[in-house]
Amino acid sequence: MDRADLFQLGIGLETGAHAEDTCSLKAANDTRDIFDEDREDHFIRKDGKVFAGTHLIIEVVNGHGLDDETRIQKAFRDCVDECGATLLHIHTHKFSPQGVSGVAVLAESHISVHTWPEIGYGAFDVFMCGDANPWNAVGVLKAAFGTDDVRVKELLRGDGLVTDEAAA
Repeated sequence: MDRADLFQLGIGLETGAHAEDTCSLKAANDTRDIFDEDREDHFIRKDGKVFAGTHLIIEVVNGHGLDDETRIQKAFRDCVDECGATLLHIHTHKFSPQGVSGVAVLAESHISVHTWPEIGYGAFDVFMCGDANPWNAVGVLKAAFGTDDVRVKELLRGDGLVTDEAAA
């Protein structure tokens, strides 16, 4: 494999990520208080629960334009704006003869998709933590792909890892 192949795979690209500082992680773990209101971990505290974020599995059914890479990128951007999230990067790939896969990397997590335009189906994941509201993406996707048939399942990521009893 030559360097061009590695570049195509994304190996060796500058991403802004840094090596994990295990000394700082140990110190943080020793003093972590998940219920401290001053924490900047973006955990959500709602209805007596503490969880990492809301993950929506969104299925767009009978959608239009699911083979249009530009349209999907615009839908990602519109979702980010409507949800109050922070876009870091979008990467999409158009398949031949049809279909698009993509991800929008967010400060709050991600939005991803894989489409089967030949049957009008798009499988979206919208996962966000902090103050972002992933439920706002549902209306954006309905409008972007011209369908009212959008099915949603919600997962509260990390729910149950920390309980009210642990806080007492």
